[in-house]
Amino acid sequence: MKKNNTVILVECALMIAMSTVLSMFKIFELGNGGAVTCASMVPLILVAYRHGIKWGVTTAFAHSLLQMIIKFDAPPANTFWAFLGVILLDYVIAFTVLGTAPFFGGKIKNRSVSVAVGSIAVTFIRFMCSFLSGIVIWEDYAPKDMPVWLYSLTYNGSYMLPEMIITAVVSVILIRVLDRIDNRAVRKVS
Repeated sequence: MKKNNTVILVECALMIAMSTVLSMFKIFELGNGGAVTCASMVPLILVAYRHGIKWGVTTAFAHSLLQMIIKFDAPPANTFWAFLGVILLDYVIAFTVLGTAPFFGGKIKNRSVSVAVGSIAVTFIRFMCSFLSGIVIWEDYAPKDMPVWLYSLTYNGSYMLPEMIITAVVSVILIRVLDRIDNRAVRKVS
C-alpha cells in the first residue's frame, strides 16, 4: 500500500511533535545541558526507516530548528564562530543526522539489526557533535586540572551512551510493531 505525500507529511509532523514532547521527559539531566530522555530521538529514526532518508533528513532538520528555538543556549564565547558552532554542532547537524539512520543500516537484510545499527551510528555521530562542541565551544566549563577533550568525552558520554542504548532498543521494538501494523493494513486492502 503506497502512502501519498500528505499522509507521510502528517506522520512526519506528528513524529516531530512526539520527539519534542519526549525530549521534555528526562530520566536525568546534567547541569550544563545534555540529558537522557524518554527515547526522544526514536520518532525521527522511525520516519527515516519508514519513508526513506529524504523524509528522515527533512523531518530531523525541522526538529533541529524547533529544538534550537525551544532550548538554545548562548555559547560562552561572544564570537560569531562560537555562535555558528553552537547552531551547527549542538542543533542542526546533531539532530539532522538522525534522519540518515537507514544509510548506515540499510544494507543489512535483518530489519531489526538494520535499525539497531542505524540507530547506534547516528546517535554516535550526534555524540561526536557534542564532543567536538564541548572541546571547541564549551571548553571554559572544563575543570582546570582536566584536559578539555577528556572532560567533553566524559560529560557528553555520560548522557549519550545511555541515550544511544535506549534509542536503539526502543527503535527496534517500535519498528517491529509498525511493520506489523503496515503489513496488516496491506493484507486488508488486498
